[in-house]
Order: sequence, then structure tokens, then C-alpha cells
Amino acid sequence: MSILYNLYIDETCHLEYDKQSVMCIGYTKIAHNDYLKVKDDLKKIKLKHKSVTEIKWSKVSLSRIELYKDWIDYFFDQNIAFRCILVKNKRNLDHDKFNRGDHNAFYYKMIYLLLHNKYVNPSDEQYRVILDIKDSRGIERLKELNECLNPLEDEKSFVYFQHIRSHENELIQMTDLLIGAVGFKARKEHTKPDASKVKCELIDYLEKKSGYSLDEGTIPWESKFNIFDFQISAVR
Repeated sequence: MSILYNLYIDETCHLEYDKQSVMCIGYTKIAHNDYLKVKDDLKKIKLKHKSVTEIKWSKVSLSRIELYKDWIDYFFDQNIAFRCILVKNKRNLDHDKFNRGDHNAFYYKMIYLLLHNKYVNPSDEQYRVILDIKDSRGIERLKELNECLNPLEDEKSFVYFQHIRSHENELIQMTDLLIGAVGFKARKEHTKPDASKVKCELIDYLEKKSGYSLDEGTIPWESKFNIFDFQISAVR
């Protein structure tokens, strides 16, 4: 009997003209039946630190460092998985040649690569895909995702799609925290003289807990903390 999983997707530096060389899109994954417990546990950690507001990588503060570490500890202690596509050299993208001239086509390719991994997301299981709302194209994006991920109507692994706002869901916030750390390290922000101390500390903490460097790929079958290092070469 197949298991139903929830996949909570978020992305950073995904816009075509944001002047960033790195893009990261990822998910946290839990069994659907575990959702209520995981959500309540993450909220309790917030309450423990007297900080119930949304957690976002762009707004991390040194005063909340122990809260972030507790969330990271909880991630590694529980049956929660993380996977991301780390897109390097984004400026080398040639949409006219490879993506039908459309950055959105590239976005859906990355979603496909993110979710289709036979080692961590076998096709005999089923998945609910929950994404952070980014723009007004929400309904259209969900329709395109369904068509992209379920090309054969009689072989559906991805059975549900939904957009939500990140402040409404702790798992989206968890994804935001993890992909934020991966992208920060890959952009080498940690090497700058004025680099955020709290972000650098969180990167070190994550690397020690995971056993991986956040700016490099992992083995494809890594089931807990999986990074797909996707490097775009310049087209000649």
C-alpha cells in the first residue's frame, strides 16, 4: 500500500532578471499523516522561544539563533526530508535554445527535476505538492505543474496541488530557511567582510548536522538532506 507524502516547495533567487548567479528551489517532505504533529511541534518550539512570527531566511536575527537551531535539530531528529536543486551560473541560461524562449519553462523543468528522483520519491508512492504563492499566476501554475508532473492520466503519483502563503505554514518556513542557507553559501555571501554573523553561524550548524557542504551536491540517493548541484555552462 502506497504512502501519501506532503511536499512543501519554496524557491529563492528564481526571477529571471534578479541579477543573481544562483537559484535554489527545494522542498521539505513529510508523511501526510504526520502533518498535524509536525506543525504543532514546530509551533511549540516557537512558543518556547517566545517568538511566534514567521521564520524567513531573509529576516533571520541573532536574537532568534537558538530558535533556528532548535528547528534544525527538530528537522534532523524527525522523519522529515529535504531536497533542493541548486542552480549555479544562472546568467548562462539560454532560454531561446533550451526553454522555448521562456523562463517559466525553465522553472517547470526545475520543478520536474526536483520531484522526479526515483531514489527519494519512488513512483509507487503518492505526493501532495504545496507551494508558496509567488504571483498572480497561481491557478495557471498549478495547472501547468499538474500537466508537467502527470503526463499519463493513469499513472498519477502527484495527486494534489495547492498554493498557500508562507506565514500560514511552518513547513514552507522550514523550506525557506534551508534553501536560504544553501543559496547564501553558494553565492559566497559568507566570504564577504560584512557577512551576516547569524547566517554564517547557521550555515556552519547545518553543515555539521548534515555532514555536507551546502554549496556542493550530495549523492543522488541521499534521503535526508539532498542537494542536486545543477551547473549551467556557457553556450558557445
